[in-house]
Amino acid sequence: MSVDAACQADRHGGALGIRAVAMSDPAARPLLDALGEEYQRRYGGNTELSRFPDSDFAPPDGCLLIAERDGRTVAGGAFRRWDADTAELKRVWTAADQRRRGHARRVLAALEAEAVRRGYRRLVLNTGLRQPEAVGLYEATGYEALGEGALGELSYPYVAFAKLLPGRPAD
Repeated sequence: MSVDAACQADRHGGALGIRAVAMSDPAARPLLDALGEEYQRRYGGNTELSRFPDSDFAPPDGCLLIAERDGRTVAGGAFRRWDADTAELKRVWTAADQRRRGHARRVLAALEAEAVRRGYRRLVLNTGLRQPEAVGLYEATGYEALGEGALGELSYPYVAFAKLLPGRPAD
């Protein structure tokens, strides 16, 4: 799914448009603010959102996508370079009142497609164990669980996942 073509209507009405933005874009603020509140509620003090500089999520190695409906940011996600062949998914989020509508799956598909276009062959991620809905999303979309703590030490318990991506499309 191309980022430009990821505009779809669903049974809840309105088109869902997905586009790339910079971390500093005002449209990214709802995602980052709500994600920070969610981490605080689920894990207490958490520095996850400040662990990496915004430049990690900028081209050519990174990407931040937001999904909008009627001018409102309702979902999003990002990736950053892990190594030459691998990107790490971060910041995958859906607004609480927009969950169970397929937005996260659409964002995930768009992130995967963009990662392939950027030359990545694999995605890795970690998600906290207090986010069972995220664990379910990754399991349902073909990510392989690597186990707890497989990507290094973090300040919260998590499970790591990885997914091999299809080959890079011809230019």
